[in-house]
Amino acid sequence: MASTILKQAVEALLSGNPIYTDSQQNWEYQFESYIGGEVYQDGHHLTQYQLESEREYSARINTTPLENHCQSVVQVYNSFLFREQPTREYGSIEGLPEVEKFLKDADLDGRSLDAFMKDVATWSSVFGHCWVIMAKPDIGAQNRQEELDYGVCPYVSMITPLMMLDWSYTRDRTGRYSLDYIKYVEEINGSIKTVKEWTPQEIKTSVVDQDEGIITEDYSEPNGLGMIPCVCVYNKKSTMRGVGVGDIADIADAQKMIYNLNSEIEQSIRLDSHPSMVTTPNVNIGTGAGALIHMPEDLDPALKPYVLTTSGANVDSILKTKQSLVESIDKMANTGAVRATESRSMSGVAMDTEFQLLNARLSEKADNLELAEEQLWKLFAEYQGYQWDGVIDYPNSFGIKDVSNDIKLLLETRKTILDPTLGAMLEREIVEAHFGEEYMEEVEFVPHVMKDPETGEERTVTSYEEHLELQEQGWEHV
Repeated sequence: MASTILKQAVEALLSGNPIYTDSQQNWEYQFESYIGGEVYQDGHHLTQYQLESEREYSARINTTPLENHCQSVVQVYNSFLFREQPTREYGSIEGLPEVEKFLKDADLDGRSLDAFMKDVATWSSVFGHCWVIMAKPDIGAQNRQEELDYGVCPYVSMITPLMMLDWSYTRDRTGRYSLDYIKYVEEINGSIKTVKEWTPQEIKTSVVDQDEGIITEDYSEPNGLGMIPCVCVYNKKSTMRGVGVGDIADIADAQKMIYNLNSEIEQSIRLDSHPSMVTTPNVNIGTGAGALIHMPEDLDPALKPYVLTTSGANVDSILKTKQSLVESIDKMANTGAVRATESRSMSGVAMDTEFQLLNARLSEKADNLELAEEQLWKLFAEYQGYQWDGVIDYPNSFGIKDVSNDIKLLLETRKTILDPTLGAMLEREIVEAHFGEEYMEEVEFVPHVMKDPETGEERTVTSYEEHLELQEQGWEHV
């Protein structure tokens, strides 16, 4: 009876809420689709043929390559999101040594805050959301100086949805939602799992031996902060609180279909190169090129061996289907203009629309990261006994455009312009497109001499504005 009760307690501790239970399989699928490699192979996402043995199926898995579009799309997003670092104004906590320490080592694992937030953006993109919990070690210090001497500082930990077993929100009288309970797996070491439960009043830690079905440790400590220092970082909000919408949910299905098509291509080539032979059991067939076939002398001529031939023409149709799937992935992700490895027949309007859609998607992701980091800094300031009054600003416009195409159009237009004023304006735009908008301000102007072809007058030009002004009047560079 006691063992049954203990087993039930362990099962209850390791179980998740209904949302977790319903979503777990889908989250695992998205995780495998992003990670790829052996993890994806172990997921058995390759369709097994009828009457195919496990050995044959395993061999086919090992010979089928995965084109990991999920990882490619997420990396494209991050390359734009973190091309420029966010700007931070710390307000009342400006200059605290703990702030500098937190920026350099946010998770006590050597990662800077920028690197940590990049990981948060990655896994939020994969799962739709992830959780970030902030904690501060309690070493029994009597004052802040003792904490500084021991190097105590708030730090953050990221928890993926697969590890966050349970959570619940409550709404106060002002209408604001706040977490009132979370339960997550903090560490896994073989069959040993460490589970933590937070409430505004206490922090409970349980160590479970899953194989033995027993709780080996169980202790609680007060939550001195009076709140749960955990932030849900959304990629895009869904209709359920604590659950987001990922970027690769639909892309993963298209990727799986491409994965299966790769297997079909390999099988088609094998059948075409090494056709199957139909014989009676007593026919001795050699292997390899030029092999001999020994048939019994009394074999019925109607039963002579024959080859089952296949046509490799279906490989072309499979490749066209693959290409169509890749294009559909780019449409879903709005990355057709930036992931293309070869030129595509996209009009200028279509390409510009694609860039605008991608820019809007990135802006939404950046806004969610900005909100999450502000909430983390509020918790940081609370731990230090301050009121957060700083500002976090992530880029909200990513200037996505086809620079080479713009320069090509400008150069072609410049050839047709005879008006010197318009020509000078186009030349300036070409220079800015080549080197960036800051070029005209940051690069030191090189003085040079210009000459009036009508009067022969020469003048030393000392600024871009003077150069353009004289060029408009017909002056020439000497």
